[in-house]
Amino acid sequence: MSIDLSRVRITGPLSQFAPGFAKHLSQQGYRPSQARRQMWRLSRLSDWLVHERLGVSELCTSAIARFLRDRRAAGYSTLLSTQAMRPILSYLGGHRIIVTDAASPQSGTVDAVLGRYRTYLLHERGIANASAGRYLDIARSFLQTRLLPDRLGVNIRGMTAADIVSYVVTNCPQQSRGTAKLTVTVLRSLLGFLHVDGAIAQSLTYAVPSASGRRLVGLPKGLEQDQLRRLLASCNVGTYVGCRDFAIMTMLVRLGLRAAEVARLQLDDIDWRSGEIVVHGKGNRTDRLPLPADVGDAIATYLRSDHPRTTQARPVFVRIKPPHDALTTGAVTQIVARAAQRCGLGTIHAHRLRHTAATMMLRGGASLPEIGQLLRHRLPITTAIYAKVDREALRAIARPWPGEVA
Repeated sequence: MSIDLSRVRITGPLSQFAPGFAKHLSQQGYRPSQARRQMWRLSRLSDWLVHERLGVSELCTSAIARFLRDRRAAGYSTLLSTQAMRPILSYLGGHRIIVTDAASPQSGTVDAVLGRYRTYLLHERGIANASAGRYLDIARSFLQTRLLPDRLGVNIRGMTAADIVSYVVTNCPQQSRGTAKLTVTVLRSLLGFLHVDGAIAQSLTYAVPSASGRRLVGLPKGLEQDQLRRLLASCNVGTYVGCRDFAIMTMLVRLGLRAAEVARLQLDDIDWRSGEIVVHGKGNRTDRLPLPADVGDAIATYLRSDHPRTTQARPVFVRIKPPHDALTTGAVTQIVARAAQRCGLGTIHAHRLRHTAATMMLRGGASLPEIGQLLRHRLPITTAIYAKVDREALRAIARPWPGEVA
């Protein structure tokens, strides 16, 4: 399906990208009406560049921010956020048209600092995109407390240990234990990066307080067989969406995958002939796992149903609506949550199915090292929490409570 460019007139410096962008939209599965709307947005951006006397080489993140600010100031009701421009920014960014502003390490826009930090996380620390996104959200929240009076720059050089402690003491008490621990982890990471980047003279990681919390607290909550049956049965496998959701949840519970690992799965990661699957896990770790017959059947049924062929990449699980990009980690989690709501199980997320896979193996006689191997834990202590699930084995070693029973 081709997009009729005659319906949208694009002039200015971005007109040269109009044919390629139209083709890109068609490949991404946009309907003609949706594609014309995106082409109109490209036209507005190109007109703004003409008005500001800017060339393509000057189109950077701060220019995009100015464009959106000017739209809001002029009273327009559409095209007011970066979310609205996501298809355009993705396309131009892929052609290296839009670049992050070059800013001095001592100050700069929050986006400029986060752009450098993101590169550090991905290339120096080997953190996955999804995890990097969570790091950036917390880092942004912290950096916004350091904004200069003009609200455009951020004061990094003047940070002190007291500023770090004050931020943690103010924010962490209102957070859950997991979020608080992630917050202090991100702060240590960010402060270490700012020191390496030359933004601060000495590392302030020592100033970040520790968040309270202990390992092995609580009990892993796996689903019972009846609950699992109801969860899977809530998917209407007669539809494309139902086939996709059923395949995703089958993978989660049979292979113990993380939501991010399901989201990253590519068609080339499935070796049908040898019955294996390549899993891209934490820290750029790659593992090959056996592909159980029922998981393979679920994936094959989904791929034969109505899997979009227009996406340029080769993800297994994709969005229903254009662009047919790979599902995000959050989308995989929401698929499980919606299925749980449909069958009356309350709030259940994707990681609950990973716990279910481990507890089912334990009850089937698997050892903790075998469970750790399936879940691809780096440390045995991470798997040790599942020892508490085997209550019969624990009763055999439990000592009687001293004194009389009340």
